[in-house]
Amino acid sequence: MSRVLRPAPPAGVASPRLALASGFLGWMFDAMDLNLFILVMVPALRDLTGATSPAAIARVGGLVVGVKILGWGLGGVAFGVVADRIGRSATLVWTILIYGVFTALGGLALNWPMLALCQFLAGLGIGGEWAAGGALVAETWPDHARARAMQVMQMAYPFGLFLAGGIAMLLGPLGWRYVFIAGIIPVFAAAYMRRNLPEPALWHDARQRAQARAAAGGRADTAAATFAALFAPAMRRNTVVGLVAALALMMGSWGALTLLPGWIGQLLGPAGAARQAATVGWFFVLMNVGTLLGFLALMPLVDRIGRRWSYFLFCAGLLATILYLFRPQTTLPQLERLLPVMGFFFGGSFGTLAVYLPELFPTGIRASGQGFCYNMSRLLTAPGPIIAGLLVGVFGSIPAACAAVALVLVVGTGVIWLGVETKGRPLPAEAD
Repeated sequence: MSRVLRPAPPAGVASPRLALASGFLGWMFDAMDLNLFILVMVPALRDLTGATSPAAIARVGGLVVGVKILGWGLGGVAFGVVADRIGRSATLVWTILIYGVFTALGGLALNWPMLALCQFLAGLGIGGEWAAGGALVAETWPDHARARAMQVMQMAYPFGLFLAGGIAMLLGPLGWRYVFIAGIIPVFAAAYMRRNLPEPALWHDARQRAQARAAAGGRADTAAATFAALFAPAMRRNTVVGLVAALALMMGSWGALTLLPGWIGQLLGPAGAARQAATVGWFFVLMNVGTLLGFLALMPLVDRIGRRWSYFLFCAGLLATILYLFRPQTTLPQLERLLPVMGFFFGGSFGTLAVYLPELFPTGIRASGQGFCYNMSRLLTAPGPIIAGLLVGVFGSIPAACAAVALVLVVGTGVIWLGVETKGRPLPAEAD
């Protein structure tokens, strides 16, 4: 265990290609393990709770997803600080091990609270992976290519969802437990990374400066001091804008993603219950074709029109698509055609965050900053799926509940204009 947590020695410096490949794999498997529960939520909770009505399953499913997002938020904030102190590569390996093992253990759950606990513990690793992987890629690529490299890493997310959808279609008919057990696959990638992936040179330089300042009687070199630096006068605005922009996007989109399997099941009707898992898996594959196209479209756009305009346009498009997609009159064929459009705006908006957040913070607190903004928003979003599930009963339908939650995206389209535009700026090494 201690060997996993020990930072890599300065003698080896991560190459851009190896760093990108590792970040890509970590984020791909992150997305895979994150979404396996959503894909088999209905059959798993039907078995573990005995519930049969869509509303009852949505309530328990929302609770489990909320608990997982709570773990995601806590892990992301904590492991962001860890990554600034022990290294990006070491933290990346540790987080992948956590989410791979506990996702697989969910397949052995005897009741839904046990499944929720496994999902919470997996969420700790899932949240921490992005902070470590994002900082690793950002710090190993030159300024002129950094945005594109970050988008290549983000493209791993739809590939992870393709894997999750493929696992659901392949193993779902055998039983939902087999789908969870397949979540152990990332552990093998983590073993390779631990042996071959050193730390970025920027991180080594930042740690040496921090230790030198502390030795000279300057700012203390502690985890608490690293976290507190996010709220220093020079950083406070960036931290708040990054947090609110991420929170609006995550809360507004996760309501739709959480309720999508239930919506598909409702449109399938009782006659289609036997093919629920396979149908949900196929629909998620379609959605993530659009997500992949969204990342591809963002690559030239984010450097041409800037980070703020990119976020605004994709976030507004996501809101409009969700409101149109979740309507009482929507049919299953219409849903099948429109999901790639929702995925397109979903990918573009989250892809913009992946570029923007690392550029807001200097090297010494980069993983802490992007981890705090991205994952504290997850922590605050944790009640979102629970509320979405409850809103199904309040409003009487899944479409109305989705529309209510999606309106949070309006906040994101406004707050992004309060942030600085980082287009064309070098990656900050020290706080201004």
